[in-house]
Amino acid sequence: MTEITRRNFIATATLATGFALAVQPVSAKAIATDTQKLVAGAVKIPVKDGEIPAYRAQPNTGGNFPIVLVIQEIFGVHEHIQDVVRRFAKLGYLAIAPELFVRQGDVAKLSNVDEIRSIVTKVPDAQVISDLDATVDWAVKSAKGNATRLGITGFCWGGRITWLYAAHNPQLKAGVAWYGRLVGNATELTPQHPVDVASTLKVPVLGLYGGKDTGIPLDTVEQMRDRLKSSSSKSEIIVYPDAPHAFFADYRPSYREREALDGWQKLQAWFKQHGV
Repeated sequence: MTEITRRNFIATATLATGFALAVQPVSAKAIATDTQKLVAGAVKIPVKDGEIPAYRAQPNTGGNFPIVLVIQEIFGVHEHIQDVVRRFAKLGYLAIAPELFVRQGDVAKLSNVDEIRSIVTKVPDAQVISDLDATVDWAVKSAKGNATRLGITGFCWGGRITWLYAAHNPQLKAGVAWYGRLVGNATELTPQHPVDVASTLKVPVLGLYGGKDTGIPLDTVEQMRDRLKSSSSKSEIIVYPDAPHAFFADYRPSYREREALDGWQKLQAWFKQHGV
């Protein structure tokens, strides 16, 4: 995509409405969080090459809110991710989920997972990190966010990014990574993976993983745990033995209510413990 075309695409990009096409049919267990007493909806984040859409929610009164970045799965910032943002807002946070694939394509409108992956694999880590920096800047300057109380959480693809952004931004107070991939080949677009930054990590990250996740072998989780021992971050990893991948995704068959609720409680405790 040329620079001019990319700018034009960003300028016209909008957030997904409803659930991504690739995740239909949606489970009856999908949680729906209302917007009562919230300011919630789409916003535009100024970035280096234009603007990207994001979904933001925060209490409708007060200010100086702690900030939580919510990082999407491969399905984009669709209804599930937007609902998670609202859940944080109900807890008193300014939560925001930027659409991080927007330059490469609109994954929410694709029903084929292979097509979605072909878009996601074109997203450079450097672009994502830069967009997250811009999102934090927007949250502080435009939405009454408190830069000294900054956290991040992400799911699947966003779980990997959570580890990487924690290594990038020492101003973060804490992160929670849900079943993010930990190892991989170094490429031009993905030069490092969580296991590569673990030993020098300074921000405390809680990793939540499934023991029956067929995409993230337990030996890679143990490798990450071992690397974290030499860091000063005091990061931890919890493995739920019977949980598959995407056990928090209440709109999918992979959802495991017990583990999801326990993880959500542990996330809240982790954020409070570390000042988010």
